[in-house]
Amino acid sequence: MNHLIQILPEAGPASFLDDPEVDEQVARLYTSDVSGQGYVAHLTRVWANSPEALGALSYILKNAAIAAGLDDRTRALLVTACAATIGDSYCSLAYGSRLAREAGDDVAAAVLLDQDSALSPPERTLVRWARRVSRDPSGTTTADVDQLRALGYSDRQIFAITLFIAMRLAFSTVNDALGATPDIELTERAPAAVRSAVTYGRPSQPADPR
Repeated sequence: MNHLIQILPEAGPASFLDDPEVDEQVARLYTSDVSGQGYVAHLTRVWANSPEALGALSYILKNAAIAAGLDDRTRALLVTACAATIGDSYCSLAYGSRLAREAGDDVAAAVLLDQDSALSPPERTLVRWARRVSRDPSGTTTADVDQLRALGYSDRQIFAITLFIAMRLAFSTVNDALGATPDIELTERAPAAVRSAVTYGRPSQPADPR
């Protein structure tokens, strides 16, 4: 914890906000980042202003994904499509990279570029739902929901899928509105095809000066 307290005040700005005081909860967030990826992410420094909110949002997302029956590939597809639709470079890089690991670099880049020809018909339906919810939620129709039903999803699952999408949009909105920039480490680790596709949103910045 002392190590983190020493590092973070010297780090470059993570967002428009100042870093919060490092208490036990904040230190736990930072330590988890360092142990898992080697640096404290900018979005973690933003959400450290309310670890309780991050925990609640994470809980809702986890349970929505379980209720909807979403596997890792499908979660990556939905989040990548959402992030690209609203121009969120941070989550586009993060989940575009995850999608690349699940489905290949070309598929990830195509989803980021709003091209779905490489996806299976069920995946195209889910991705199109994610984009419609992201772009114009009041413009959805019964026909859109019926397409999800045709894939075998129950109404409870469709609710859970939509809740998952909406919570991911909320997460991205907080990050983007408060100026969180993609970590340069995240960008450097992303496949070249993903980096090339993400031409929108905030540019990458170093996470800290180490």
